[in-house]
Amino acid sequence: MRLLWKDLFAVFIAAMALPKQVVLVPLVRIVNFMGIHDTLWAVILPLIGWPFGVFLMKQFSENIPTELLESAKIDGCGEIRTFWSVAFPIVKPGFAALAIFTFINTWNDYFMQLVMLTSRQNLTISLGVATMQAEMATNYGLIMAGAALAAVPIVTVFLVFQKSFTQGITMGAVKG
Repeated sequence: MRLLWKDLFAVFIAAMALPKQVVLVPLVRIVNFMGIHDTLWAVILPLIGWPFGVFLMKQFSENIPTELLESAKIDGCGEIRTFWSVAFPIVKPGFAALAIFTFINTWNDYFMQLVMLTSRQNLTISLGVATMQAEMATNYGLIMAGAALAAVPIVTVFLVFQKSFTQGITMGAVKG
């Protein structure tokens, strides 16, 4: 069983090397099949299963001491109780860091937004700024204002979760 998980992890690591353009056609077909094309869910859902997230959370789960898990079993905890009471508090900073990484990646993923969103009312702010540039090439003040507004959510999310983010990144980097 352990060999199976190592092989599966190797597949996820290999998927990190693939550019999004390689998986674009199957991804568009899946999004169309689900009926969420031209919605914000078409941009959000594919990036939730980001291979980097699997890699990051594996690193955090390796930092959980086996002694803690064994002592929870001895104390009579089941698998779910062990996860919520022992493992989750240890990997919570990792989840916070992963949530921030996923949010920033989704927010900045111009290519996926360009392919998945077709109607003007569903465009994200980064696509809106790009269309302003094509339509009103001389109004640089408006384009700069749009670019500044596009950066506000990312800066806000980082400032609000800065402690969790920093703690999450440093905990995942140090083992032992």
